[in-house]
Amino acid sequence: MQRVMIVGGPGSGKSTLARELGTRTGLPVFHMDQIHWQPGWVERSKDEKDRLSSEVHRQDRWIFEGGHSRTYPERIARADTFIWLDVPVTLRTIRVLRRSWVYRGQSRPDLPEGCPEQFNGRTVEFLKFIWDTRHSSRAKLLEVWQSPPAHLTLHRFTRLKEVRQFLASLEKEQRGQAVTGTSPGHARPHP
Repeated sequence: MQRVMIVGGPGSGKSTLARELGTRTGLPVFHMDQIHWQPGWVERSKDEKDRLSSEVHRQDRWIFEGGHSRTYPERIARADTFIWLDVPVTLRTIRVLRRSWVYRGQSRPDLPEGCPEQFNGRTVEFLKFIWDTRHSSRAKLLEVWQSPPAHLTLHRFTRLKEVRQFLASLEKEQRGQAVTGTSPGHARPHP
């Protein structure tokens, strides 16, 4: 596991998983929201987001979480691991509301400085976006899941408990690797 692509809808836990996985593996973590936004909630152009995403893809080692589906083909071609957080929209909505409240007035760790969370009309707009794109965004990820390239190890989690179990299995493998000197073998077969 050297290049990990983490995807899922807003509020699915991508950023949290990326940070946890980065801590456990030592891989550098990249957040799409830091590419998408500039300070003051100014959105970058699509071409600029493409360029910055490509800079990450070209690196030898990374955990890259987030969307910008225009760059999925390049990211998938470079990734060796694909993690899809396919959690229910109701849970995602609750998590977005909670983080908007907890981080209100501050920038979250996965956002650039100068993008403070707001608990206002912007939050309502974002919740509408989550609802409106719940099927179309999921359909793009389902395509990858159903017809993955041969080189890609797939993980799909529909419950947060499964994410915790995955992280615990990594810790267990790392402890075993340190004791036996073997390499981790947690690859799951294609569906």
